[in-house]
Amino acid sequence: MRLTPFHSIHQQLGARMASFAGFSMPIQYEGISVEHETVRKAVGVFDVSHMGEFIIKGAGALDLVQWVTSNDASLLVDGKVQYAYLPGEEGGILDDLLVYRIDEKTYMLVVNAGNIEKDLAHLQKHNRFDAEILDISDRTALLAVQGPLAADTLQPLTEIDLHAMEHYTFKKGVFAGVENVLISATGYTGSGGFEIYFEKSHSEKLWNHIFESGKPYGVKPIGLGARDTLRLEMGFCLYGNDIDETTSPFEAGLGWITRFTKDFVNSAGLQLEKEKGISRKLVGFEMSDRGIPREGYEITDEKGMHIGKVTSGTQSPSLKKGIGMGYVEKAFAKEGTPLQIMIRGKAADARVVKPPFYNGE
Repeated sequence: MRLTPFHSIHQQLGARMASFAGFSMPIQYEGISVEHETVRKAVGVFDVSHMGEFIIKGAGALDLVQWVTSNDASLLVDGKVQYAYLPGEEGGILDDLLVYRIDEKTYMLVVNAGNIEKDLAHLQKHNRFDAEILDISDRTALLAVQGPLAADTLQPLTEIDLHAMEHYTFKKGVFAGVENVLISATGYTGSGGFEIYFEKSHSEKLWNHIFESGKPYGVKPIGLGARDTLRLEMGFCLYGNDIDETTSPFEAGLGWITRFTKDFVNSAGLQLEKEKGISRKLVGFEMSDRGIPREGYEITDEKGMHIGKVTSGTQSPSLKKGIGMGYVEKAFAKEGTPLQIMIRGKAADARVVKPPFYNGE
């Protein structure tokens, strides 16, 4: 079991720990609902140091990034972030990731924890562009400070104007007296905030500074349990649940980050897939009946015929009802379509809704 640099802090705070992607991670501290509410209304801090970071540099850096990712990284300028995925050679999605343009010849890729080794091998295999690939995952710590009061919490710690930063941009600078910290206006909660990358030797110092600065705003540590309910309320895909090597980006609604203005891994195959059309689609649904949908539960039509399965589901802390996502036959993907979720052998009514489930009200 791998440990993040904040492991002893989580233990001191009494977090309930569990294995996630090979790491010992905090699932919850006070409780998922309380932590969820903290992020929606104030500010919470997640340890996401398990994520992977690769630096791609050199004259061929952009060429490699363009070849292995689905989106068009040539549109990036310094300080901009882009969402993309790594297409599989024979189809499917190897991973979803963020692409950071540091400068013209330097990019950072942020990948999912469970895919670090697989993604690195994929990049190395396709590096015919003489780019340099550095895996900095083990020496990089990452905190996600999320919620409407995140900027207020962090602003006293840096001269970077956080309130002026646009979504999906980043800046590097001094933070809490530490140099070369990358502050990114990104996150996976739908409540705004920042992700902060730094050398892990500064972990305890930065954690303490953030919590001291956030005291007036009610800052709390948040576990991965609330991170999951927060992202699901926004309809954000989770790799390994909603997307993987068996799912098409078009089924998953990721056509918007599939750019055929360039050649990339399996672009010809994906072009054919787009022209042919899809037979199933990832949809959001909310429960009409009581019951909590869970991953793997069967989805049927009103007559009880199998049409798909749940990939993510939970009881929404904000909406006080069951919500979920799953793949269904295309004929049942239209908004408002009635569905049934088989919960412990009993059919519970649901209907297709268009994410996000939560709109901030």
